[in-house]
Amino acid sequence: MEKTFRDMLPSLRPGPTAGQRLAVRIELLLVLAILVIGAIGPLNTARAQSSSRPFTILENGRAYATLQAAVDVIGDQRGTIEIAPGTYRQCAVQSAGVIIYAAKEFGTVTFDRTTCEGKAALVLRGLGAEVRGITFSNMAVADGNGAGIRLEQGALNIAYSRFLDSQQGILTGNDPQGRIYIMRSTFSGLGTCENSAGCAHSIYIGNYGELTVRDSRFERGSGGHYVKARAATVLIENNSFDDSAGKGTNYMIDLPAGSRGAITGNWFVQGRDKENYSAFIALGAEEVLHPSDGLRVTGNEARFVPGLQRSSVFLADWTGSNVTLTNNNLASGLARYERR
Repeated sequence: MEKTFRDMLPSLRPGPTAGQRLAVRIELLLVLAILVIGAIGPLNTARAQSSSRPFTILENGRAYATLQAAVDVIGDQRGTIEIAPGTYRQCAVQSAGVIIYAAKEFGTVTFDRTTCEGKAALVLRGLGAEVRGITFSNMAVADGNGAGIRLEQGALNIAYSRFLDSQQGILTGNDPQGRIYIMRSTFSGLGTCENSAGCAHSIYIGNYGELTVRDSRFERGSGGHYVKARAATVLIENNSFDDSAGKGTNYMIDLPAGSRGAITGNWFVQGRDKENYSAFIALGAEEVLHPSDGLRVTGNEARFVPGLQRSSVFLADWTGSNVTLTNNNLASGLARYERR
């Protein structure tokens, strides 16, 4: 005959002694303790695994102790590495494939003070990469080019990330067929001109096909330019360039090789402590690689830090190209255009 749950309970009929009743109670407490430990144990194990293996490849569900190990497993395939909250003294080199590096919770993951190959926290030379919600801080190397990201080839997307207090935020090589897209990110406390390798910048883009920088913040530069790019086409849109706390900085935007595209909807404030305050935007100041006819510089607002009286130029042009400048709100003392 099948027993019910009530049948399995201790009998309530008269008869058991006080010692028997105590034994039953102790047995029930032991059973309850076992159930509680069984429920809590897996949670503690999962937390321990997350702490010791914080890099999870979402496609296979496996977790790894180092970022490099996860990158190596993906190899020349496509994969997403989800990173648990924490501050990491690690770096990684991606030589192939397409990899997404994503903080599990945006703003809770920091790579600090550690570079690979004397270059950056992430050295990227695969087909492509995407970085989401990650902070890179305090990157410095001997030649003055320490960066959060060194992109040597391939496509790159960056979103909701921060680059702080380093020699450079992003430094790239040349890839004329490649494209770079940066959105909703912060670049703060970056740049230096104190090394023999030349100046480092908040963003320094080589001869790439396309560069987009949108809805991002540049502030507190410590040397060089905020954006320097030799890309053939640029879209620099709806960003803030706050140089009010900058030290020894140069241009807000430098397009030294010429570029087409648009610089639109940005907000610029030039600070007091400048190495070069002659212009906000420079076009074609070095070897010209690309045509600039059709570049549009529209709908921007540019001014000096409050209380500063100075003469400068909004757009300094070494190319003599057919550039469109319209609807820019410029402060007193700031000339619209100068051919150099």
